[in-house]
Amino acid sequence: MTRVVAVVGPTAAGKSALSIALAHALGGEVVNVDSMQLYAGMDIGTAKLTPAEREGVPHHLLDIWPVTEPASVAEYQRLARATVDDILARGRVPLLVGGSGLYVRAVLEEFEFPGTDPAVRARLEAELAAVGPAPLHARLAAADPAAAASILPGNGRRIVRALEVIELTGAPFTASLPEPRPYYDAVQLGVDLDTELLDERIATRVDRMWAAGLVDEVRDLVGRGLREGRTASRALGYQQVLRFLDGDWSQEQARDETVRATRRFVRRQRSWFRRDPRVVWLDSAGPDPIGAALRAVRAARE
Repeated sequence: MTRVVAVVGPTAAGKSALSIALAHALGGEVVNVDSMQLYAGMDIGTAKLTPAEREGVPHHLLDIWPVTEPASVAEYQRLARATVDDILARGRVPLLVGGSGLYVRAVLEEFEFPGTDPAVRARLEAELAAVGPAPLHARLAAADPAAAASILPGNGRRIVRALEVIELTGAPFTASLPEPRPYYDAVQLGVDLDTELLDERIATRVDRMWAAGLVDEVRDLVGRGLREGRTASRALGYQQVLRFLDGDWSQEQARDETVRATRRFVRRQRSWFRRDPRVVWLDSAGPDPIGAALRAVRAARE
């Protein structure tokens, strides 16, 4: 197997900056593993690097779906592995960069996804629309407590998927998540910061997004079907701005809730990645995070 480098960790911790430095040092190309940067036009709110900020480093799997497209980890897996294989075939180093933990697992590990049934999915989605996520989450808790504990009660899309898998397989949804077995020989670098510092960075980032025109970006995406996008419309920042545009919140409320929601999301990202003992953790505010990252990559190759 040939080595792949993954740069993972919570939002706003410094993954992008580290990945650019590593790409220059290793002869690498970036493969996006941020589920919301897959969507075309979702630029400001996802902190997508501009072409200039990419410093000539090729970036793959950005802007591949319209905002109306529901997320599909299985389809992402297919596209990402084809991209990684192409980069390896050209003698370059694939750098998987992002904070979407399930997407990282889907690429790096032996990971087969249970099938789907359009009729079952449609029935569950109709029920979700009629009664909301709470009754479905309660049903999931009775059928698979471990799955219910890992899925937020308001995340209707994931609740529906878990119930669908349970109905189709007759087994708990959590049983469909395999024990980790590597698909690629990889080193995973976790980028993080002190919690207080990261909280400050999140607030600063959200302020910059507002100043850069996040509200106008959301208005434009509404014209492209954002409200109909089951996945994209729930993205951090975007769902809060939609509440502002609907008159439910002031801009200040939408901004403040974006900060709070991002901080909550960061805690969940940390919990996901910290459970994996294979991740080598780096402090992006440390004296030499790039040097530490390169040493970790070289040590893994020996």
